[in-house]
Amino acid sequence: MSSLPERVRLVIFDLDGVIYRGLEPIEGARELVAAVHAARVAVRFATNNSMVAREGYVVRLDGMGIATAVEEIVTSTSATIEHLRRHAPNVRSVLAIGADGMEAELRDAGLSVVMAGDPSMAGHAGGPLDRRFDAVVVGLDPDLDYRRLAVAMRAVSDGARFIATNADTRYPTAEGFLPGAGSIVAALATASGVTPEVIGKPSPAMFHAILEASGVPGTEAIVIGDNPDADVAGAHRAGCAAILVLTGVADAGLAAELEGERRPEAIAADPAAVLALLETRLS
Repeated sequence: MSSLPERVRLVIFDLDGVIYRGLEPIEGARELVAAVHAARVAVRFATNNSMVAREGYVVRLDGMGIATAVEEIVTSTSATIEHLRRHAPNVRSVLAIGADGMEAELRDAGLSVVMAGDPSMAGHAGGPLDRRFDAVVVGLDPDLDYRRLAVAMRAVSDGARFIATNADTRYPTAEGFLPGAGSIVAALATASGVTPEVIGKPSPAMFHAILEASGVPGTEAIVIGDNPDADVAGAHRAGCAAILVLTGVADAGLAAELEGERRPEAIAADPAAVLALLETRLS
């Protein structure tokens, strides 16, 4: 493994599997976050979930005794917004496939948003839409139907930029898994023949958006995650170091076999072990 940065100015935490597991906080996570805050190091919580607005995560973490602020929460939707603001500022009108949380975040950012399931689209049968859109933004939509996909296909075919908040193939629930946003993205890519821009992990775009907004270079940031394929690979693609914590997707056996971009700079059994790795590096 290569070394962790000697000076850390930004810590990016994954949520599920690092801070909590399902609805239960992971032991030591509250103390870890509190220690990073106390050191006056910037904190971000990054999740590929596009269905819940950032305020919802603030409330959820507060219920677990973890104090945070909206500015510290990064969803794949908010990362998409930051990416557009910095790299495609001319995008103002958006057709969206997604849940209420995604719609709220897009509107709060000042974008003109029409949801693909809007009643005004009810009569769509493949012909031209009543208006053109600068971008089609796709997240997880539990109410997806054929018409929404058809409307989005037409908008992309008419020249709208195709942006995926994330490409997760599966979405975890308390009972198992459901199709993730990536399944919708794949269907639209197949139908339109257009490859999307993907923002969420393991694409580096989410981490790039965080680094650009915080003003911290990747060489002074660390990503704490439980998923080698999403958190660790995404961190490395963005030029950040990564600590893999064994409280979620990966166990010690899997961690020992990791290679290439999936291999972290350090492995920690739990949040307490993460803190031991970080405490001399926080500044």
